[in-house]
Amino acid sequence: MDARSIALLEFPILRERLAEKTSFPPSRRLAEGLVPDSDPVVVARSLDETDQARALLSERPGVGIGAAHDIGPSVERAARGGRLDPAQFLELAETLDATVRLQTSLAEDRRPLLHALARELHPLPAIRTTLARSFDPTGELLDTASPRLGGLRAAVRVAYDRLRRRLDALVGSELGGALQDPIVTLRNGRYVVPVKAEARSRVKGIVHDSSGSGATLFIEPLIAVELGNAWREAQVAEREEVDRILDELSALVAANAVALRETLDALARFDFWAAKAGLAADVDGTRAETATRPEVILLSARHPGLTGRVIPVDIRLGDGYTALVVTGPNTGGKTVTLRTLGLLALMHQAGLHVPAEAGSQLPIFRDVFADIGDEQSIAQSLSTFSGHLRSITRIVESAGPGTLVLLDELGAGTDPTEGSALAQALLDHFIRTGALVAATTHYAELKAYAHTTAGARNASVEFDLETLSPTYHLTIGLPGGSQAFAIAERLGLAPEIVADARSRLSENQRAFEETLARIRETEGETSEALERARAAEARATDALRTADEDRRRARRERDDAIRAARLEAEKLVDTIRDEVRATRQALERETVTAPSLDAAVARAEAQLGRLPGEGEAAPETPAEPPPPRVWRLGDRARSREGSWEGRIAALEKGGTRATLESGGMRVSVDTAELDPIADEPAEVDEDRTIGRNARITRSGGDRGRGPGIGAIQLDRARSVASSLDLRGARVEEALAALDRYLDDAALAGLDQVVVIHGLGTGALRDAVRERARAHPLAASFRPGERGEGGDGATIVKL
Repeated sequence: MDARSIALLEFPILRERLAEKTSFPPSRRLAEGLVPDSDPVVVARSLDETDQARALLSERPGVGIGAAHDIGPSVERAARGGRLDPAQFLELAETLDATVRLQTSLAEDRRPLLHALARELHPLPAIRTTLARSFDPTGELLDTASPRLGGLRAAVRVAYDRLRRRLDALVGSELGGALQDPIVTLRNGRYVVPVKAEARSRVKGIVHDSSGSGATLFIEPLIAVELGNAWREAQVAEREEVDRILDELSALVAANAVALRETLDALARFDFWAAKAGLAADVDGTRAETATRPEVILLSARHPGLTGRVIPVDIRLGDGYTALVVTGPNTGGKTVTLRTLGLLALMHQAGLHVPAEAGSQLPIFRDVFADIGDEQSIAQSLSTFSGHLRSITRIVESAGPGTLVLLDELGAGTDPTEGSALAQALLDHFIRTGALVAATTHYAELKAYAHTTAGARNASVEFDLETLSPTYHLTIGLPGGSQAFAIAERLGLAPEIVADARSRLSENQRAFEETLARIRETEGETSEALERARAAEARATDALRTADEDRRRARRERDDAIRAARLEAEKLVDTIRDEVRATRQALERETVTAPSLDAAVARAEAQLGRLPGEGEAAPETPAEPPPPRVWRLGDRARSREGSWEGRIAALEKGGTRATLESGGMRVSVDTAELDPIADEPAEVDEDRTIGRNARITRSGGDRGRGPGIGAIQLDRARSVASSLDLRGARVEEALAALDRYLDDAALAGLDQVVVIHGLGTGALRDAVRERARAHPLAASFRPGERGEGGDGATIVKL
């Protein structure tokens, strides 16, 4: 696109503002190189980048590239075989840490461009781990950087300590009188002592330096030379190992150069996108719709370079006319209108949000041309008119379909008659070529031209005569006046002078001004009617959009309800299947009882009852729950969980928990889990001893009352299983459970029972059979046969 026009429209200033929002040099270079594009695909992609980054940052403001650095030079140096220094490795580590955080944030995002960008970020865990093991947070190489480095550094410290101790001993006693000062200092990397020049013969050693006066010689004592050599050799060995480590790490970076370059590029692009999003937020911008035909609609547009209270303008161009002639007084905002139109068009094609309201539309221009400002040049002997004409000549050669032309003070700087004629010819040319053109002028002839030409339209900036200040409001369809006479009167110019000036206007000029006044009045009424029609259309569009959204929302809610009902039904079916599977397994183990089977069937029926019947709708309000039962001591009840059945022997915690006496055992259950059982005709007291003795007595000793032993056996038969599983129990626990079980089985009238103890070590099996041999209720016992559990079970006949 035309570089000169881009500069005139102040796009470079906006680009620098964008660059200031970047976080590190690679993204800043992207911002500084941003130019508008004329390819619709590229523009749409760039706008999508801004949209998605702005949406992400509005949801999670903390997402960013963190402490990433420009590692490009380091990667290229390593790729060429160079050695990196610790500071460069530290920057690499911090950049990879930032990469991990950004990738985690973007990988979870469903926006396509951000999600795709996450795949271009390579955390490189092997390099991160190696660098973390090798360097501390300040960039110092750690002892853990290699297996040898720690030992070499320890050797350096040991050699240094030996050297210093020997020198301190010399200074402290042996050479005390020969020294200028009792200190040890460093010269040329060697430790020396300051010896008086006259005592030189008393100190055997190597002279490394002398004082300026010659009175002091810095001598390395001969006795410390070997120790100094050992220290220097240890330092050299350490330095060589450090260099080797740095070379090795540099080679590791070179091996991953491609991934590091791609990561750096992805970091730069995300930061650039974030900068575009930040600029959009600063200017309160929106994404302009891309018009499919050459038509501009800017609603409440604002120039992004203006500060303070900015008056927005509505600009329309291309709908029935391709030329817009803007007139009005000086400082009224004519030039700002042109700059706003041009700059917002460039921003849109650079992928930036524009400071305008939603609903704004901009086409993709092939090029944007502008002639704004004073083109006067003393160096080139150009007058204002000549400078403008040279620029316009260049624009005429390139303008055509798909271009936007902006001309400030068209035809100015020369004779008004000739200038207005030239301006009309230029506007005719641009209309014929198919370009969109907006021009400012003070010429009355151009106002008439715009009113009578089919492809042109007048526009004006308003001026407040009371305050003598512009309102900056743009009105399309009405020509503006310069208001020279009115302004002169308000500023205090003598009325007779103003009247004399008015009288000097020709009859044609006065008639023309009157005609323009009538045009303004007529078109003002038309514009008001048009605005009312547009407002009504907007309201109708909003109502239609709202109805459409309501319809889509109702459809979504219906689909969600169906999906939720289907999921609930699937869960209920799965629950019933689990119940059936568990009951089948219990039957296979022969441990199911009639109450537990009844409870399983009841649970399945309850689950099925939750499913609505065919054609039924789920009730809108749940049925009232029955009032909680008040339980009393002595009530008979059955627990839903475990199918325990018996009488309530105790109530605790305000009646919310009950102790149920069942089968000779006491079980604590929640009263909410209890179901009532009708009392038997006669009360039966059970008094039985566990182990060798078992007896049954009736209350009062009356054998003629109650159901007798048959009722007790029936009650026990409903709650006693035909087998007892003792696997996993300790011997003492197992024998106590076996005694209780044999008592209950005898009361239930069972002929034989199966005791499952497993194989294991045989200790539990032997203990069970020994107890069965001695138990008074056991007639005999034998190991299980094939199909009965084999030696892992014992069959006891009662």
